[in-house]
Amino acid sequence: MRCYRSTLQNMTNLTAVSVFLLRGFSAVPELQLLSVVAFLFLYVAAILGNISIVAAVTLDAHLHTPMYFFLKHLSLVDICSLSTTLPRALLAAMLGSGDISLLACASQLFAFVSLGSTECFLITSMAYDRCLAIYRPLVYRVVMSHTACVCLVAVAWVGGLLFSTFHTANTFSLPFCGPLVIDHFFCDIPPIMRLACANADAHEAAGFAVSGCVIMSCFALTVLSYVRILATVARIRSVAGRWKAFSTCSSHLATVMLFYGTGSSAYMRPSAHSSPLQARLAAVFYSILTPTLNPLIYSLRNKDMQGALRKLYLQVPF
Repeated sequence: MRCYRSTLQNMTNLTAVSVFLLRGFSAVPELQLLSVVAFLFLYVAAILGNISIVAAVTLDAHLHTPMYFFLKHLSLVDICSLSTTLPRALLAAMLGSGDISLLACASQLFAFVSLGSTECFLITSMAYDRCLAIYRPLVYRVVMSHTACVCLVAVAWVGGLLFSTFHTANTFSLPFCGPLVIDHFFCDIPPIMRLACANADAHEAAGFAVSGCVIMSCFALTVLSYVRILATVARIRSVAGRWKAFSTCSSHLATVMLFYGTGSSAYMRPSAHSSPLQARLAAVFYSILTPTLNPLIYSLRNKDMQGALRKLYLQVPF
């Protein structure tokens, strides 16, 4: 009878889960306050930077090319990705309450993973665009037509939704029981899986396999594109010609290194091999710093973008 009661109580605990508690940026109150100030500044800077990119590409006719079309969507993804996680985390830190419902947590995870995978597909499309522009310049305008660009962007968004649907279902099909404290500042896959009552090894292995196939395929296509770019650039006789050809994809190459370097540290290893502190630090890099730095990367050494931004800011009344 006692065993039956215990089993019934455990089943009730499993089915009654409706609220998670997000730990936040840090367990130390002083660091929490400092984190709020720093991340609020980064959020405002990232939103303004990415909105400026979107506005400049939309309004300046000189930037109506495939490369900037993809860049505009990349900035849109960064705006949405940051707004999915950071405002709620900042508000929770300021109010001192990190409660989040099961539905809100699942929605946040779905949106974040969807946007992250969409960015991965967009970066791959941008690599193909740069490869085609350098390797096959004579057919570039025909192949990379507006219709082709729209199709590639649509595939990126739909692919992100499908990828995220799998991961959200794979994560939240696990049973959870207390204490439901997510040692993170937003709902992410590894810290949520650590809260599962049942053995999550099979779910983690399935997620790792799907992520590995998708991400490594995108990474392989990006690497192949750059191998072709380097081989083409190497055949150019003049140093000035080589530099001009390669400079058109230097910003994208920096984005590739930043995206894969920060993302792989968080998602391409088992959660048991990383501490909560390491996970939070990795999350800061791939979810906050990467969207913040992307506008800088694409505007620092790009004269066309600098000119478009200059015209944009001169037209804005202060």
